[in-house]
Amino acid sequence: MGGSDNPHAGSFGNQMTASASFGGQPAPSGAGDLIKETTTATFARDVVEASRQQPVLVDFWAPWCGPCKQLTPVIEKVVKEAAGRVKLVKMNIDDHPSIAGQLGIQSIPAVIAFVGGRPVDGFMGAVPESQIKQFIDRIAGPAVDDAKAEVEALLAEAKTLIDAGDAQNAAGLYGAVLHADPENPEAIAGMVECMIALGQLAEARQALSQLPEELAKAAAVSAVSKKLDQIEEARKLGDPVALEHRLALEPDDHAARLKLAKIRNVEGDRAAAADHLLMIMKRDRDFEDDAARRELLNFFEVWGPKDPATIAARRKLSALLFS
Repeated sequence: MGGSDNPHAGSFGNQMTASASFGGQPAPSGAGDLIKETTTATFARDVVEASRQQPVLVDFWAPWCGPCKQLTPVIEKVVKEAAGRVKLVKMNIDDHPSIAGQLGIQSIPAVIAFVGGRPVDGFMGAVPESQIKQFIDRIAGPAVDDAKAEVEALLAEAKTLIDAGDAQNAAGLYGAVLHADPENPEAIAGMVECMIALGQLAEARQALSQLPEELAKAAAVSAVSKKLDQIEEARKLGDPVALEHRLALEPDDHAARLKLAKIRNVEGDRAAAADHLLMIMKRDRDFEDDAARRELLNFFEVWGPKDPATIAARRKLSALLFS
């Protein structure tokens, strides 16, 4: 799906500061239109004009050519497996010699790739299937598996950027992923994360509210939604300095400590946030129906299982629960 088909364009459009072209995205042509014969009269339409939409391979052949007969089933198989990344147009040079002559083709089979209305590459002879696949990858971009790897690399780079505080450039990369895959939950969550980092809390909430239920339930999206909840709640919990002062006077004021833990969490001091909750658990496991442990588990979901703060706090939690 292209950017214009993105159902979340209204939510995320302002953040899409970059775009990417991912190889392996099928062109909008039916399977029956992938392979056809052409003539001198229809060559301009079938090849030159068509190649402005997607790459076209032209197979120059003749009925008397043995290697042509060897190449035909192999190249047709590979083109069909490419599922729309390229078209194959076949031209019998016995019936239509002028195009081959203009292109300087002196031996067949010859396959010439047209992109953007002009020939860009080619090969001659009955080459093996693996070589044809490599040729199509070179002309049309990587296959779907490679495109997935490219998406994963972009997501990893975007995560590195946002962790480093560069939300603007991270948003560009998340936008590139959403351009190719509008329902990618990691990219959706990452874009919302960027909105939060840029102070666009209302926009983030609106974007989340417009997601279909299935996407909203995805782990990454659910986690960032909880993060937004935590930020909005923390804004209503009072002055952290006043809470610190209250705890200095009364260390067992668990309600104040719980509020302070939530504030420290959204401030980014995850270690302090976890320690406050662990302190409540140590002193009173029954406080508000084990509220401290439940809140700590919410923190873990938002932080992620590999975050150093999660790992450290889990270790302390286990020691507290099972010692």
